[in-house]
Amino acid sequence: MPQSEQQQIQTVIDKIQAADWELITEQIHHQGFALIEQVLSTEQCELLQQLYPQAELYRKTVDMQRYRFGRGEYKYFTYPLPNLIEQLRHEVYSHLVPIANAWFKVLKIAQTFPASHAEFLQRCHQQGQTLATPLILKYEQGGFNTLHQDLYGEVYFPLQLVIVLSQPNRDFTGGELVFTQQTPRAQSKAMVMQPQQGDLLIFTTQFKPEKGSQGYYRVNIKHGVSPVLHGHRYSLGIIFHDALS
Repeated sequence: MPQSEQQQIQTVIDKIQAADWELITEQIHHQGFALIEQVLSTEQCELLQQLYPQAELYRKTVDMQRYRFGRGEYKYFTYPLPNLIEQLRHEVYSHLVPIANAWFKVLKIAQTFPASHAEFLQRCHQQGQTLATPLILKYEQGGFNTLHQDLYGEVYFPLQLVIVLSQPNRDFTGGELVFTQQTPRAQSKAMVMQPQQGDLLIFTTQFKPEKGSQGYYRVNIKHGVSPVLHGHRYSLGIIFHDALS
């Protein structure tokens, strides 16, 4: 008997809860990102791709070339979010709060994040950030995304998620995730990743702390997508803060 939608979502939540969060935390502290493999099934990835043409689900469509963000298109969901995305957002947030609070503490940023995502969204809304930020991105051959950071107002959470909904080397080639790490008074370091379909990648939104001889300092990190050489690449981005516009 096929699983119901809620049973499928519960399977996803169970995978997240069963992940090695001690190792994930260590990886995020060390390199600014961590991967949880096969969080979504092939079927779930395909169903999310099928949401892309359904205009009523979205509040805003962005042509990346028009704004010189790259080449491709993305669409921000409107509230209420699809159930899977809503529950993913809430569940993963709760695991990342200790990391975010540890970062802000060592960097002496006078802010702590609440334990629940609902409380954090209330903080966004108090600052006028009320619009949903989860999005689906679509790239065709030649599509790419310039290096950037996903900030949408004064209130932000320092980590975010991406799930590639297409399968590399089957649905597309190229289209790797690129991260650049800029350390003060040093050359930038580039890191390249190619998650598989359904893998969940957690990564820093703006910076990570690094320990130096005189305490901790910020390492600035941007992310983008290298050119797609062939095919179509869909991905789901989940950002925890809401937007002003």
